[in-house]
Amino acid sequence: MPELPEVETTRRGIEPFLLGHRVTESRLYRPDLRWPIPAAIGHQLPGQRILGVGRRAKYLLLETGIGAALLHLGMSGSLRILPVSQPRGPHDHVDLLLDSGKLLRFNDPRRFGCLLWQPLGEVHPLLQQLGPEPLGADFDGDVLFAQSRGRQAPVKALLMDQRIVVGVGNIYAAEALFRAGVRPSRRAGLVTRDRYRALAAAIRSILADAIERGGTTLRDFIRPDGEPGYFAQELMVYGRANRPCRVCGTAIKGIRSQQRSSFYCPTCQR
Repeated sequence: MPELPEVETTRRGIEPFLLGHRVTESRLYRPDLRWPIPAAIGHQLPGQRILGVGRRAKYLLLETGIGAALLHLGMSGSLRILPVSQPRGPHDHVDLLLDSGKLLRFNDPRRFGCLLWQPLGEVHPLLQQLGPEPLGADFDGDVLFAQSRGRQAPVKALLMDQRIVVGVGNIYAAEALFRAGVRPSRRAGLVTRDRYRALAAAIRSILADAIERGGTTLRDFIRPDGEPGYFAQELMVYGRANRPCRVCGTAIKGIRSQQRSSFYCPTCQR
């Protein structure tokens, strides 16, 4: 699944082509993706000028004067800026035509993504319970420490709880825990404040590095310009079970925790 850096890379890729342009037509080639596509996408969005291209967690928001189109890429979705004359492919489900003569195309083979509507002045229910952004000023190690007190669940589960902090998916949680020297299975309530400060700093730096490099290449993700991201070449533990740690040479462990694959170095992480 595309994680926060992939979504932010997509946002930055499409923003220059959308900002200030008017949506002239919404072509919906199916009535639903993960959920039904609201009538507002077909009836209210056309004629509106895109005033902002935002991101909240892994959701993209195409902001207009009357509301915002809310997009999630799901497991395999992608967005492309293309000429209006570009033929559709088999998994191209939505085209938003622009006054520039281009279109924004939403491709989603597995249809786990979504296209929804958020009226002006409202917050969509999917966004209401979300925690702080990991790259924002209101996130740090003290926030993690306060939220972790009394929790019996593994620290990795805490990081992936979108009510605690948004957008830290499986890959980047594993990498941040390695950088901070914390085992993913360690009980969240037993991790010290100093370790949480190191962990928050690791989350920030890893996400920033991944965004700078265009996101992590996964099987289904390609950037809007058609080129893959390159951060995957630098992964320290994720997907490297039984291979030597890049720091100490100890074999990386792969485990299952709460129905997720976890990877760690038994020497570098405690």
